[in-house]
Amino acid sequence: MKRNDGMNYAPKGKSAPVVTDGQFIIAAIGLDHGHIYGMCNGLIEAGATLKWVYDKDSKKVAEFCKTYPQVQPAQSEKEILEDPDVKLVAGATITSKRCDLGLRVLDYGKHYFTDKSPFTTLEQLELARKKTAETGLKWAVYYSERLHVESAVFAGQLIEQGAIGKVVQVLGTGPHRSSVESRPSWFFEREYYGGILCDIGSHQIEQFLFYSGAKDAKVVHSKIGNYKHHQYPEFEDFGDATLIADNGATNYFRVDWLTPDGLKTWGDGRTMILGTDGYIEIRKYIDIARDEDGDHLYLVNHDTEQHFSLNGKVGFPYFGELILDCLNDTENAMTQEHTFKAAELCLIAQRDAIYVNDEFKVNRV
Repeated sequence: MKRNDGMNYAPKGKSAPVVTDGQFIIAAIGLDHGHIYGMCNGLIEAGATLKWVYDKDSKKVAEFCKTYPQVQPAQSEKEILEDPDVKLVAGATITSKRCDLGLRVLDYGKHYFTDKSPFTTLEQLELARKKTAETGLKWAVYYSERLHVESAVFAGQLIEQGAIGKVVQVLGTGPHRSSVESRPSWFFEREYYGGILCDIGSHQIEQFLFYSGAKDAKVVHSKIGNYKHHQYPEFEDFGDATLIADNGATNYFRVDWLTPDGLKTWGDGRTMILGTDGYIEIRKYIDIARDEDGDHLYLVNHDTEQHFSLNGKVGFPYFGELILDCLNDTENAMTQEHTFKAAELCLIAQRDAIYVNDEFKVNRV
């Protein structure tokens, strides 16, 4: 697992199969983002059988096959889509192309698991909503900063148990290292990546909805800017937003591509969750200057102040739940409504953002 490069961050957990070998066959289409490895790792550990891979770039396919030697390279996307044994297609193509791939996958009667952000426009979101309603198939999204982080999973379990009472506010920071030398050109073009709030902001909004138990929220304010990467004029290296949920909970989050080289991992992601009877702090990927391992959680309530070191102790239940949801037509991993609402709100935050430049001049986008 590469700790310095968030694009290729692919957590591995313990094997926890919910199906037998060959019972749930999957394929990978679109290897433009390294998150495809984390997506496949999670599904395989939950018992899925990875049969096919396809990408137009043969070098990407060859590298993928080194990691998963059991997989078969397909000659075309259609070869995978026409295979009746494939139940789900995982895809991490260029962000702006993820919706079109999903529409094709569902048209062939298969479930779709896409990297975040699933969309770059609200029009794409509406097409996906119509297609899932028409087919009854899943359009799942890899919101990895909650689903593939053990401390974030454990925080949800604590909240469900009532450890901090009713959630009042979620405060999130999602810093990332830009690693510009390893990024593809599309990463810096607004048309293709959608903007910073649409992209890594989607993690933060999904977490807010989940931890607060909200069904909907209003974007009160959002900002974006490019403070450092002026060689890429369409790139945004800073963004933040404030939201209020339908149940009264509030949210502030900040995301950026400004992680300094001295940090031993790709980003010091943190989440603070305030409740009526306590609070939780999650230090996801590192506890700076103390512990290079991530998955630290701090809990304070009326009974205790406690530190939990959770690396390797909680697991990643989402992937097994997703497989069973696909087989049983249930919604235990994540509801389709929640999946799409998180995407919708990040698109609204991006659309309505105020642009602030490094001369501290404010302009509407």
